[in-house]
Amino acid sequence: MKKLLVSVLAAGMLLSACNQAAKQAKTTDSTAAQPAAAVMPDGPQMKFENVTHDFGKIQEGDKVTYKFNFANTGKSPLIITDAVASCGCTIPTWPKAPIKPGDGGQIIVTFNSFGKKGLQDKMVTITANTNPRQNVVYLVGEVLEKK
Repeated sequence: MKKLLVSVLAAGMLLSACNQAAKQAKTTDSTAAQPAAAVMPDGPQMKFENVTHDFGKIQEGDKVTYKFNFANTGKSPLIITDAVASCGCTIPTWPKAPIKPGDGGQIIVTFNSFGKKGLQDKMVTITANTNPRQNVVYLVGEVLEKK
């Protein structure tokens, strides 16, 4: 009798675990599909004049600022939610207000070369309600050792 009871409990726990995994997979799949469904084909589009700026050669410790101009070439307002640089020496700022279709804006990127030497390639990833969700711009150049 004990063996039968233990077997029934073990089978019940096994079935419960399998059912829970199936529910979790279904929830994960529907959650993953939501962001893609939220972006409409005639939604906002971010079009940059230049995605790379070469600041040339600068002395260690100099700061360089560049304005990446862009336009919303889509049919609905563009909302930038974040801009993240590949390193703490590079600081991006972006418009917080929605950009209407046909209007433009700037992602302003400042690179501080203090403690940096040699060739530099700094990447800024911009997240917005566009398709694809992220756009990338680059600030490149060379930092010469301070004399």
